[in-house]
Amino acid sequence: MNFASFIAGRISFKSKRTFSKLIVRIAIAGITLGLGVMILSLAIIRGFKNEIREKVRGFDGDIKVIKYDLNGSYENTPFIKADTFVKQVKRSKAITHVMPFATKPGIIKAHNEIEGVVLKGVDNTYRWDFLKANMVAGTVINFADTAESKRQIMISQTTANRLKLKLGDALMMYFVQQPLRRRPFKVVGIFDTSVEEIDKTYVIGDISLIKRLNNWNADEIGGYELRVADFDQLDQAAKVVDNSLPPRLKYTTVFENFPLIFEWLPLLDVNARVMLVLMLIVAVINMISALLIMILERTAMIGILKAMGASNWNIQKVFLYNASYLIGLGLIFGNLFGLGLSWIQFKTHVFKLDATSYYMTFVPIQTNWMDVVLLNIGTMVICLVVLIIPSMLVSKISPVKAIQYK
Repeated sequence: MNFASFIAGRISFKSKRTFSKLIVRIAIAGITLGLGVMILSLAIIRGFKNEIREKVRGFDGDIKVIKYDLNGSYENTPFIKADTFVKQVKRSKAITHVMPFATKPGIIKAHNEIEGVVLKGVDNTYRWDFLKANMVAGTVINFADTAESKRQIMISQTTANRLKLKLGDALMMYFVQQPLRRRPFKVVGIFDTSVEEIDKTYVIGDISLIKRLNNWNADEIGGYELRVADFDQLDQAAKVVDNSLPPRLKYTTVFENFPLIFEWLPLLDVNARVMLVLMLIVAVINMISALLIMILERTAMIGILKAMGASNWNIQKVFLYNASYLIGLGLIFGNLFGLGLSWIQFKTHVFKLDATSYYMTFVPIQTNWMDVVLLNIGTMVICLVVLIIPSMLVSKISPVKAIQYK
């Protein structure tokens, strides 16, 4: 049996500690808290980034194809449906869905209140997954009755609050053009994405209404929204679109359409790194304190072992093994704390957020098991490597004085 491991096991599990007892408990608590906070931090940041990304791409698509011109307004320049392009990109596994759309700015008037919005027109091929998941009341537009669908509109909770509208209410929307057009609508659905840039700006309607208002032909649209199979492979999917793109059309990705949001998200990684470093420092300092006190507490034992011929390194390994037992115990409790709290939040959403500041109403959680494994291994390795230096205190202890000290 390994000498250092045997001695470390005896003093760790079968001996009674005296004045080091409290320090050891503090060290274990420090590692527990540090690992738990690190697991929670990474899970929250991953969840937050994923939730924001899914909200933005869920509403606006991953790739948007529009006409190549200098039009920078919300009102699209029309082009004839590119059926060949649609067939080509659909054959690619990178693209899962292609949906025509058109947008047109307007002004909603209701209850003596007015609000400027952008009407986003879609048709029966539109994927409603995202909006259905974020519905507050009502349902999506029903395209079964083409005459009725032109009078249906979906608005955000933000717009509903500002205009004092509720489900089933009638409203009038004005479109500034020559001549001025106005159309009555009925609110059939209210959604809440919690993304201010979306909720303040857009309402959802029938694309055929926009075509009629703009005097477009039946085969003209404002653009295509494309969904990719794997968002992490967005650049490769964009290349597929670019290679199939007809002349006079261009594409933009969701990164270009919402630059401020996607430039802000990477800054969260900086917060995560700072948190990881601080928690590791706390854990290391606690373990160094505990190790030094355990060495001082076992001064007499160190002297006896040296007198019996044990080398400094073998005695150091005794305390490093002892420290590894304590670190392992802290890691077990830390995993229970971090993963347990993550699971509770994932299931119950007990911790809430201000949607106006954070784009969501609860703290999102996305646990990555590779993160958990690497955090455990990293914490163990870093603590043990750092503890090698204070364990060298063993070499300074004289056997004669240590035994007399006893």
